[in-house]
Amino acid sequence: MSEISPSKFAEIFVKGAQVSVFDGDKEVFLIPLCLNDLPEELKKMVAEALNLNIENLTADICIYADILNQITREQGRTYSLKVLAEGKTLTAVTTIPFYVPLTDYKWEEPPGTPSDTLARLMVTINDPAEVHNYYRYFTSSDDEPLIPPFNSVTDDVLFDGKTFEFPLQKAERRGGDFTPENFGLFKRETKAIIKWCAIDKAHFDFWNTRDFAANSGGPFSTYTRISTNIQGGLGIWGGYAVGSDTLYVPPK
Repeated sequence: MSEISPSKFAEIFVKGAQVSVFDGDKEVFLIPLCLNDLPEELKKMVAEALNLNIENLTADICIYADILNQITREQGRTYSLKVLAEGKTLTAVTTIPFYVPLTDYKWEEPPGTPSDTLARLMVTINDPAEVHNYYRYFTSSDDEPLIPPFNSVTDDVLFDGKTFEFPLQKAERRGGDFTPENFGLFKRETKAIIKWCAIDKAHFDFWNTRDFAANSGGPFSTYTRISTNIQGGLGIWGGYAVGSDTLYVPPK
């Protein structure tokens, strides 16, 4: 098995790029923020926000951000990305869809063997008719970081224009401490956070193919081409319309 040296790992990240976003009214140039240029305390805060281990991090990762809040953020608006770096030009377009919330939360006994410590979350959505909608979600339990489930996206092909109730699985970390008996279930008497997002089709296609590839590993798995909306590169430029709810999982 080959290993990537710290120097090779650092070469993966691009510095000195010019990144701009057109929000339909104006072009905003993003400001680069590189870890090695930040004060130690701020560096730790950024690393925590990005879920990075600062102790083992050797690459000078740079992000490009609208720190002056110049970009107009609105549902239904289209955003164009342009990146100039190393003599190349990358472009992409995304939209922030109109948000469709979850309208009801209900705790139920999990299927199968009765449990005093676990509960299943049922949610309801009123999906708009005549509009194809795409969704992604994250969960957190007891102040742990928000993470997506193994299959993090869905479209409304089965419930377009309907009021639809379905079980919402608790997200689990790959390689985490879970079993078939507790997979996707919430512990009772804990706090749960549900982050529900509306996304556009290109954004959905990226995560749908990425999740499929991540969940179908093994020596006999087939190659999956990850969908992208980046012209001239790979990855995703995606907008989110986001809502978040904090719930208490009641005792039995």
